[in-house]
Amino acid sequence: MRIIIVSGLSGSGKTIALQTLEDLDCYCVDNLPFKLIRPLAQEILAASATLPPIVAVGVDARNFFDELTRFPAMLAELRANDLSVDVLFLQAEEEVLLKRYSETRRRHPLDLGSVSLREAICHERQLLEPVVACADLIIDTSDTNLYQLRELIRSRVHDTPGEAMSLLFESFGFKNGVPSDADFVFDVRCLPNPHWEPQLRPLTGRDQPVIDFLDNQSEVRDMMDGLHRFLAEWVPRFEESNRSYLTVAIGCTGGQHRSVFIAEALGRYFSTMRRHVMVRHRELK
Repeated sequence: MRIIIVSGLSGSGKTIALQTLEDLDCYCVDNLPFKLIRPLAQEILAASATLPPIVAVGVDARNFFDELTRFPAMLAELRANDLSVDVLFLQAEEEVLLKRYSETRRRHPLDLGSVSLREAICHERQLLEPVVACADLIIDTSDTNLYQLRELIRSRVHDTPGEAMSLLFESFGFKNGVPSDADFVFDVRCLPNPHWEPQLRPLTGRDQPVIDFLDNQSEVRDMMDGLHRFLAEWVPRFEESNRSYLTVAIGCTGGQHRSVFIAEALGRYFSTMRRHVMVRHRELK
């Protein structure tokens, strides 16, 4: 039996994540009072033969603060009872959350009329610190639309068995910030830039002319060799420590050419050696 605890900031997509898991035939319980998670786990163990193999539980900041501070201890107790437990945490940048609330005109659950929306968001982030500190996977939805989030939940959470580690290679552009969910960040801005070749500028690292250009650069080959050696040694170390998810972020200036090429190449290389390898390009829509 596998339990996925889904938490996150209000407006970051927690409800969408739970709905997606429910559509994938998981047994879902939203906004369960924190103190009831342990009794629920006991019921799950007793009825494991009749329940779906994955149970998703939504936890948010409407729990009492003193209960949230006990989250790490509660999580350790659940994992000690023959349960596979993953913690998924969704977040987004403050300005993005403000914009989403402005567009939907919904009220923040911690806005009791005495604080501003910005203050409520900040307070919620503080309340959920014990949860995010235990998260196995953090997804930043600032630049993720509904369909991309659904696909991320399906591929990284639902389709990956609890005993297997999901490995994601994600390209990004430094000009738009470093992904907050990255475990490793590699900067490839030192490599020759196809942007300065007029015929390559409108293309991406997935297009054959750009692939041919970068394949012919000795610096690119040296970078790939170094990344292969480093990750081949350290990815298994993380898996041995019972990690469920690992995100390797590859960044160039705009996230269009070099980082895309490297992420695709790494994805192909590691797919020959292990299961559950994915590639995502943050800046390519």
